[in-house]
Amino acid sequence: MGRVSRRAFATAALAALATVPRASAAPGRREVPAAATGEMRGMWVATVTNRDWPSRPGLSAARQRAELLAHLDTAVRNRLNTVVFQVRPTADALWPSPYEPWSRYLTGTQGAHPGWDPLGTAVEEAHARGLELHAWFNPYRVATHADPARLTASHPARRNPGWVVTYGGKLYYNPGLPEVRVFVREAMLDAVRRYPVDAVHFDDYFYPYPVAGQTFDDDLAYDAFGGGFEDRAAWRRDNTDRLVRETADHIERIRPGTRFGISPFGVWRNAETDERGSDTRAGVQTYDDLHADTRRWARENWIDYICPQLYWNIGFAAADYAKLLPWWAEVVRGTGTRLYAGEALYKAGDPAQPAPWRDPAELSRHLTLAGTYPEVRGHVFFAAREAAADPAGAMARVVADHYGRPAEPPR
Repeated sequence: MGRVSRRAFATAALAALATVPRASAAPGRREVPAAATGEMRGMWVATVTNRDWPSRPGLSAARQRAELLAHLDTAVRNRLNTVVFQVRPTADALWPSPYEPWSRYLTGTQGAHPGWDPLGTAVEEAHARGLELHAWFNPYRVATHADPARLTASHPARRNPGWVVTYGGKLYYNPGLPEVRVFVREAMLDAVRRYPVDAVHFDDYFYPYPVAGQTFDDDLAYDAFGGGFEDRAAWRRDNTDRLVRETADHIERIRPGTRFGISPFGVWRNAETDERGSDTRAGVQTYDDLHADTRRWARENWIDYICPQLYWNIGFAAADYAKLLPWWAEVVRGTGTRLYAGEALYKAGDPAQPAPWRDPAELSRHLTLAGTYPEVRGHVFFAAREAAADPAGAMARVVADHYGRPAEPPR
């Protein structure tokens, strides 16, 4: 989620290493939990491009900390119970990682120590307020530019240039390389080892969103590791599946009870592509374009929760919220995977959006509709900046209509 890029797509479109199975579960399959009692009321805090926090790079440690705590207080004020905090936006870290450099979004200089520990503080302060803290990672994005020389000299992408693919004006790690998957998994799980985070959270970027006229060059990796697959797309999906399964297994071993959730683009496949798909006409399909079989992960209990980005209004022709929500409810029905709806708070009141978004009650109607589907266990709002400013009053309307009492933890 460089959710800046995600917004553009949502609008326009509308390992090789073996893992040790748990004694009580098949590899890659999460335990089916006891019935959950709490409702998810979440809020994303995006750090890529300083989208939500910090407001700009180079602030003092005290100012950064004050801004972060203000976001946590916003969550409490809106009677939320979870903050999803982006701690690895571009193959970097918001904690003292031995694997990757400090994020440039903190100081303006990649690798420069900010003078404090943002993730450690976020976990402690969230828990002190009765909030869960879900650590949000982007697995493969290295940079929002295409120049490796702009990375700090010690960056793993500079030390291992063969790991990197330039695509769409950005740098990505190549998911087809087993050593890349091991590295990014270990880099992310370092945070789980260090801090009592309540969940690991992936966003919607696996293989990158398609860019017209460009090819993601993974030819060498496909030649080396693609044997036995019917085509490159099947091999790429297997690479993504491996990351998800192996991450789930390692979370369970490192800190049992820590959950694993993923927030994919809201359309798995259109029904005209696959009869199992949704009644949509989206220009992006995660199965085909991002090589992410999100439906499978939910149905086979590979993850604890799925939070599809249902960033469209009720009645939107190409991707209708009122059609996608029941489709996802059917996907998780009878599984142990909890369903939370990702909500486009950022669209509320935006004159560039379709007319329904100019009605402050649009999001509240989403929650009313979701209340008719018992599989929908809550909502996560994008994002913190809008939750604080609430320019259209949409968040206030949600709180007034649906959050009359403080929330229990979403367990």
